[in-house]
Amino acid sequence: MKILALETSGACCSAALLIADRLKQRHEHAPRRHADLILGMLDDLLREAGLRLSELDAIAYGRGPGSFTGVRIAAAVAQGVAFGANRPVIAVSTLAATARAAYRRTGQRRIACALDARMGEVYWGCFRVDGPNALTLIDQEGVLAPESTPALAGTSWCAAGNGWEAYPTLQERHRSALEATPEPIPGRLTEIGPEAEDIAWLARAMSDQGKRPDQALPVYLRNRVAEVSQKQTERL
Repeated sequence: MKILALETSGACCSAALLIADRLKQRHEHAPRRHADLILGMLDDLLREAGLRLSELDAIAYGRGPGSFTGVRIAAAVAQGVAFGANRPVIAVSTLAATARAAYRRTGQRRIACALDARMGEVYWGCFRVDGPNALTLIDQEGVLAPESTPALAGTSWCAAGNGWEAYPTLQERHRSALEATPEPIPGRLTEIGPEAEDIAWLARAMSDQGKRPDQALPVYLRNRVAEVSQKQTERL
């Protein structure tokens, strides 16, 4: 299977091309430059592999949550590329991609993801890793105040995402669930976030969930933002 993936929801911009079990990625820490970089990254990967868009099986993208501008860029680019290639799109949660990145780095199988949502809140999602590309969401994704995040059951959780560093109250709330993490695996991996390579692998496991290009939409989690975005779209 050949999947072209992109991720622009955070400070990093990345693109990946997965062909069977071989993956190549372009990745750059580039806040506010995603729109300038992402198409060039995608083109480079295709040119290096000697592939045309029409030879792909699907276009995958990080659907959010994350930066409102970033998730809109990912959805819009995925939609445009998929239309041009006449291929389906596969939307992947950026929280799930963060969890996979943490598993890839640590091998831990219970991941509590917190991405900084600003305004005193985090995008929150907890996952159980059943296999490299098999993640089970525990409860549901949400946007929450750090002190309102659900208690983590048990111990040895891996905390991933920049929300843990942004809100010390989050660390304090879940300290007992994190402190039992066995060494040398770190309990808090605040630098970890979603990357296109994780989007690509998860998308392959979701290959039966491909949708039409016009269904490539961002997921904000904040209803108010989604409603404003919908109204703006309706005016276009």
